[in-house]
Amino acid sequence: MTVLTLLRWRLALMNGVSALGGYLLFPAAIELSRVLAAFGGTALLAAGCSAINQVLERDLDCLMERTKGRPLPTGAMSVATAAGIGSACLLAGLIWMGFAGSLVTALLGTAALFWYLAVYTPLKRLTSMSLPIGALCGAFSPLIGWALAGGKLSHHRILLVAGVMFLWQIPHFWLLQRRYRTDYRAAGIPLCEDATGNSRTPLFALWITALVAGAMLLPVLGIIPQQRAFWYALFLLPIFLSAFLPSEKFRFACLNLFPLLLTLSIWL
Repeated sequence: MTVLTLLRWRLALMNGVSALGGYLLFPAAIELSRVLAAFGGTALLAAGCSAINQVLERDLDCLMERTKGRPLPTGAMSVATAAGIGSACLLAGLIWMGFAGSLVTALLGTAALFWYLAVYTPLKRLTSMSLPIGALCGAFSPLIGWALAGGKLSHHRILLVAGVMFLWQIPHFWLLQRRYRTDYRAAGIPLCEDATGNSRTPLFALWITALVAGAMLLPVLGIIPQQRAFWYALFLLPIFLSAFLPSEKFRFACLNLFPLLLTLSIWL
């Protein structure tokens, strides 16, 4: 369990699912080796980033109730061990992507980990604008899957999907800050919300609306087949309504399921 906590396996699998969606979006015969690389390689990359992130933020993790039970603050794992596990996951993920796909996929993976660890992680301590900057990480996973399938990164289909995943990350991160705002303040991390902690603000609703509007472009433009458009839209409705409802658990559930919904809508 200590290693799984270090790797934040749920988040890693979510990134793998998103990459799988990007792979399945490309109109070509499915190759099992590349499917596994899209899912497994991206999941390993995300897991490695989480481990290295905990090494870099171990001082902050000690200050927050949400994170003080992680392996480094509790002393259950040494910094060297955590860094070694994280580095091994990153290297394995990049090699897997490179051999199964091409140099482009490995470079995309490298860009993703650089953006998360060298840009977003240090900025989180300095400015609330780290939230939209960090949200760009969500766009990398479908791009990696698409590139593994042989698609060009300039194609509008994958750029739209990557854009939707960027829009999804912002309200997702925002809700996380809302839930643990006391922790974030204790650690001195700037928040993207007012002092009351009200997540049902016009700006939050605007981001949810942007996510739903962007997601609805996918069936309109044929990226998601028209025969699935009704059921796809039916699921997006609760996401939209969640911006105006008081239940935080409901909002989290809807947003957490979105990457899986998107991948299933592309594939089935």
